Amino acid sequence: MACLNTLKQEIRTLEQIFPKHHERFQIISASVDELSCRFIGKAGKKYTIHANITETYPAVPPVWFADSEETSITNAVQILSNTEGLDNHVLHQVILLLKELCRLHGVSEPPDLDRIRILNEEIGDRISSSGIEPMEDEGLDSDADAQDSDGVSVDEDSDDEDDEDLGMDMEDGSSSRQKADEMGVEHLATLERLRQNQRQDYLKGSVSGSVQATDRLMKELRDIYRSDSFKNKMYQIELVNDSLYEWNVRLMAVDPDSSLSHDLQMLKEKEGKDCILLNMLFKDTYPFEPPFVRVVHPIISGGYVLVGGAICMELLTKQGWSSAYTVEAVIMQISATLVKGKARIQFGPPKVCSQGQYSLARAQQSFKSLVQIHEKNGWFTPPKEDG
Repeated sequence: MACLNTLKQEIRTLEQIFPKHHERFQIISASVDELSCRFIGKAGKKYTIHANITETYPAVPPVWFADSEETSITNAVQILSNTEGLDNHVLHQVILLLKELCRLHGVSEPPDLDRIRILNEEIGDRISSSGIEPMEDEGLDSDADAQDSDGVSVDEDSDDEDDEDLGMDMEDGSSSRQKADEMGVEHLATLERLRQNQRQDYLKGSVSGSVQATDRLMKELRDIYRSDSFKNKMYQIELVNDSLYEWNVRLMAVDPDSSLSHDLQMLKEKEGKDCILLNMLFKDTYPFEPPFVRVVHPIISGGYVLVGGAICMELLTKQGWSSAYTVEAVIMQISATLVKGKARIQFGPPKVCSQGQYSLARAQQSFKSLVQIHEKNGWFTPPKEDG
């Protein structure tokens, strides 16, 4: 419990020293799971940066990521993944982050850093005397923990809203239970099962993927389970073999006025299938690299779907990707792009694949060729503004 109480104290300290009206660095929202802050650079330019605090904290530092792809931001965030010991603690992480941001942007460090350094030393002395332990069995295993931010990006307008007291948020379980109630029982069970699997892997020393990617994907899955689009059955999610790194996504609904929507109705009548099945593969470098997305079935012509089932979208390439994109945003963009590209389902005998669905190898091969062509000639189909 001492470790969790220390984390709460550090977060309260940060909120006091860097409130939302601070001229250089602002804490936008905070909980024992997540932290969102904003750095104000030259000419008042704002950069939003997030941290996910995992179950292995403080043995492992928080996972930081930024909405901006600017080198000055990504470089500052990157150094936080290489800390150890007391430097893993949130308070010291913010010190390191702010010092590096000020250096890279050529602005002076705020005098508040001196205050936070003194407090950090006091907390460090207390931690050293009691030892550092991961926050296991401290209530952080339940999805019912308080979370102040439901999206990857923080709404700029949220600055004008009054946040609930952090202490109340962490001590009172009512807000947390309300969040949990936004999900179905089966989805809560899925999240808990994934969390238990991760813990077992951690104890066995057989962790797959990366802490950064795993934590981000867990957050994305939670957000999807709470989203209106998911609840309205516009799409469905299935984790392949309970892996966070491979998702099957079923597009259940597209623009009802489109030919593709009509084709989906015919598909249900003819074959008993009522969706477009997408497969998403995530690397351990996610969210800094895009997932590989392909159509599995049915066979589609048009809609920027390649012969192998890969999808021709710059957004899905390294040069077109941003770590600020969410999985749901990618799904909805693909749905819109299929319609915009006049995608049609092919009901004739399958010619390019077996049993009416594409293969992973063929999709990867065609996507690799696509990227090479566009890297040489530029992107023009579809236009960048369309994804």
